[in-house]
Amino acid sequence: MAYCRQEGKDRIIFVTKEDHETPSNAELVADDPNDPYEEHGLILPNGDINWNCPCLGGMASGPCGEQFKSAFSCFHYSTEDVKGSDCVDQFRAMQECMQKYPDLYPQEEEEERPADQSEETAATEASATKEEEGSS
Repeated sequence: MAYCRQEGKDRIIFVTKEDHETPSNAELVADDPNDPYEEHGLILPNGDINWNCPCLGGMASGPCGEQFKSAFSCFHYSTEDVKGSDCVDQFRAMQECMQKYPDLYPQEEEEERPADQSEETAATEASATKEEEGSS
């Protein structure tokens, strides 16, 4: 005997083997390829950027969303030989915005260290590893 019950926001439906033996009468509707709310990849069929794509990780919204959209759009539509080389100002504006919100846009550790310091640290770590291997 099939039954249904509500638990908070969830609806739990129990079905029997007999319920599953009856063929489904659900009708599938073909997806509209021009539906802007339909899930697509980063680029929509018409060539526009899909700002709702989960692949953007929410970068298109938030306090620096407009700067991100400006920089990303510039890069996407860039026709320069070095793609995006005409977008430096937009990327700089986006970076400056992100630096104002370090909790939302954390910087990677490697970028915070000067290059010569990170090389020195890598060399120190490598020699420490060799010493550990030699002592065991």
